[in-house]
Amino acid sequence: MIQDDHIPVSDSLALCAINEQDVPELHQLVLKNKAWLQQFLDWPQYVGSEDDSLKNAQSNIMLHQRGYAKMFLLKFQGRIVGVLSFNSVEPTNKTAYIGYWLDEDHQRQGLLSQALQAFMAFYAARGDVRRFVIKCRVDNAASNAVALRNGFTREGCLKEAEYLNGRYDDQNIYARIIDSASE
Repeated sequence: MIQDDHIPVSDSLALCAINEQDVPELHQLVLKNKAWLQQFLDWPQYVGSEDDSLKNAQSNIMLHQRGYAKMFLLKFQGRIVGVLSFNSVEPTNKTAYIGYWLDEDHQRQGLLSQALQAFMAFYAARGDVRRFVIKCRVDNAASNAVALRNGFTREGCLKEAEYLNGRYDDQNIYARIIDSASE
């Protein structure tokens, strides 16, 4: 079986499965971006101590190993700059729900798109996933653009599907099918 703890993207960019040694650096990156991330995501408000981040990492490591979710760190020139994950995986349906965030200082450099393409290609080639799904708030222009730039098709809009900052927001749902047998 092919290991899925490291996915090379380019000479300077790689996806590395979360491990406990990365927690201090990841925790500091989340704290640095916390106010900015809270505009788009619910979980940053709950980030407290580094020990909380360690417990979260340990949970994600277990889910990764069991194949229920996959959490990768985007490492650019050896430093963590964001996260790309399958928030959940449906093995029977070969469907994975993608989540991501990138350090504000590393936006608009194409890093996330490069990583996303490598991520999808890796799991499609293994035959583990053929349907990739991104759900994002309608108002999150950057995330909607990532989906469209990377070949996803908007399948619809889920009304009041995401609770964030005291209100329910609509979510766009995007999907891309990569059938390794036909590519």
